[in-house]
Amino acid sequence: MKHAAWVGAGIVTGLAITKAMQTRMFSLEGKTVFITGGSRGLGFLLAAECARRGARVAISARDTDELSKAAEKLRAGGNEVFTVEADHALQEEAELAVERVSSQFGSIDVLVNNAGKMTVGPLETMTIDDYRDSLNVHFWGAYFTTMAVLPRMRQTRRGRIVNISSIGGKISVPHMVPYSVGKFALTGFSEGLRAELRKDNVLVTTVCPGLMRTGSARNASFKGNNEDEYAWFSASASLPVTSIDATDAACAIMDACERGRADLVLSVPAKVAAIMHGLMPGTVEDLLGLANRLLPRPGGIGRQARTGTRSASKVSRSWTKLNDEAAEQNNEVA
Repeated sequence: MKHAAWVGAGIVTGLAITKAMQTRMFSLEGKTVFITGGSRGLGFLLAAECARRGARVAISARDTDELSKAAEKLRAGGNEVFTVEADHALQEEAELAVERVSSQFGSIDVLVNNAGKMTVGPLETMTIDDYRDSLNVHFWGAYFTTMAVLPRMRQTRRGRIVNISSIGGKISVPHMVPYSVGKFALTGFSEGLRAELRKDNVLVTTVCPGLMRTGSARNASFKGNNEDEYAWFSASASLPVTSIDATDAACAIMDACERGRADLVLSVPAKVAAIMHGLMPGTVEDLLGLANRLLPRPGGIGRQARTGTRSASKVSRSWTKLNDEAAEQNNEVA
């Protein structure tokens, strides 16, 4: 009994120490924050939130026009913003982007790996390239950029890294299997980084949001019966019960960054799903199998892909008012 008591006391003490270490405040004021995929959607809102907290903000994306438009909106509030056109799935471009931001602002204090790509459709419509693209964007892009900023962070023994994964990086979701594969890889990388970098005082936060009202569905890719796929997905990402406000999400994410939290799951449905999956994974997977029966069957345009904008129909338009408004605000509309 005494041995058990000592073990219990040790566990409690360890948890208390861990909690204290996770709440080291790190003000963003005067810091340099680099956000990949920062030209629209959640990345754009994260940039706005960081600027509101007094940070110097650098954003990157592959589209020059989107970057220019985003920078114009961010600078309207008198914020200091630097843009870099880069494809972070390519090592040379990721390293050059980090070098350019460092030359502009000095060392990068906070890296937010946010760049993402979403493809929706049944398993039969997915190709090898869909899996490769997801791994390239979600894992290799984050890996190359992280490895480029780490030497300086380790040298100064200061820094934060925030990896925007997804609830799909904890629970594989039907009709989004390649996306989940890429996000699972990012979650594993992020959690391993957290453990490895604590000794260097570089804290890593893994963020797994559920559905958010960002307007990003307009720019996602849809396969098979693409209009039906867009209808269910955009409706789920628009309803207040199943989705969360993306501005609130951006605020919560940067709060977690400043506190040095290990992880953050956003939205009540996502939190419930994560807990249930942890307790009874087989049951959750079987329930998802039942849900899959309600999703659109293969057919339509097959393995071709069309954006959400090109997949809109009368049905989807009747459900997506909140997401359409978010799309206008978050630079998702071309």
